Amino acid sequence: MATGVLIDTLRITRRLGIAGAVLTAVAVVASPAGAGSAVAESGCFDRAREPYTSQVDSHLHFRPFGGQAIPFEELTGYLHKSGVRHASMFGIGQMLPVSSGCTYYLDCPGTPVVPSMKNDFVNAENYVADKSEDAELTVSMTFMDLNRPETIPSGIALYDKEFPGVFRWAGEVNLVKQALFPNRHQPSTTENIKNWAPMMKVLRDRGIPITIHSDLGSDKEPTKYLHLMEETLRLYPRNKVVWAHMGLSKELTTMDSDRHIGIMKKLLDEHPNLMVDLSWRVLEDNYFSKPGGREKYAAFLDRYPTRAIPGTDFVASRNKDYQVYEQELEATSRINKALNDEAFRDIALGANYYRLLGVKESVPKVCTGHRVDRAL
Repeated sequence: MATGVLIDTLRITRRLGIAGAVLTAVAVVASPAGAGSAVAESGCFDRAREPYTSQVDSHLHFRPFGGQAIPFEELTGYLHKSGVRHASMFGIGQMLPVSSGCTYYLDCPGTPVVPSMKNDFVNAENYVADKSEDAELTVSMTFMDLNRPETIPSGIALYDKEFPGVFRWAGEVNLVKQALFPNRHQPSTTENIKNWAPMMKVLRDRGIPITIHSDLGSDKEPTKYLHLMEETLRLYPRNKVVWAHMGLSKELTTMDSDRHIGIMKKLLDEHPNLMVDLSWRVLEDNYFSKPGGREKYAAFLDRYPTRAIPGTDFVASRNKDYQVYEQELEATSRINKALNDEAFRDIALGANYYRLLGVKESVPKVCTGHRVDRAL
């Protein structure tokens, strides 16, 4: 079937409200990393025939740290081509100065990277103007400076005035991000966290999730910053908090997997509103792909199937293209192959993501009889 015909079919099915299983069945056959699949005759998602790549991207930066971005329509085309049905539309709250000439903060140590509203406004304008029908989007507020929480409520009020009802997510915001230390970023303090109360009340009252980047620590001190996330969860137990990358980073690549999983289990057990996101290929490259790692993390996710959401952490700078997005989606989705059917439906097919947002989106059941190979 021609791509144009399939796109028209998708648009028609969305308008008519046909079930999500049908939408999955008519995805475009575009690449091994995504998309497209044969129709499952029984109306369920056949894991033996359908792609294993995630159908939601909860962590996608539509704007770069600096320089030119991939045009909005081109990037939404990547989503459709790869089979991603819904994405969180992050900006980059921490921007390089326009005079720096850099596109990535690691290339410019010493250059300050500070929170800004610019990317959020561009994202909101593009969303309102386009409202792509090929992939549903959730626009996020990323401007929040967690070290200056007194500035946040007025910022949210400005967003409400300029774009009423558009922003339905918050973050990614940085509680502590070691990679930004050379760019004058400092961790939030426990005192800062206490002063988030007005911001967290607004998010809580509106049911808005917040994605927080909070490094666990470094290879030298693996849990140096754990207390910051623990304090956040203690003070705001009723907020929907998403811990980006499960606290992992390029500064923490050698932590014992059992120790890491133990920390995740403890916090998930103690805090029912905590979710983790599986974005960024650091997880795949440094933890999931290590000997025994995939089995351990898949067993962990099978035990907590409703507590994780997928994402790529792709940053849409103009020096990237669809092939790069496809590679990031495939790498961050490999863990899906090792999940049991329940966790696969909740995570890869997006059931957790839709519940977190409070949206009514149909997610197909998984056909029975699929054999899971955790050693993949």
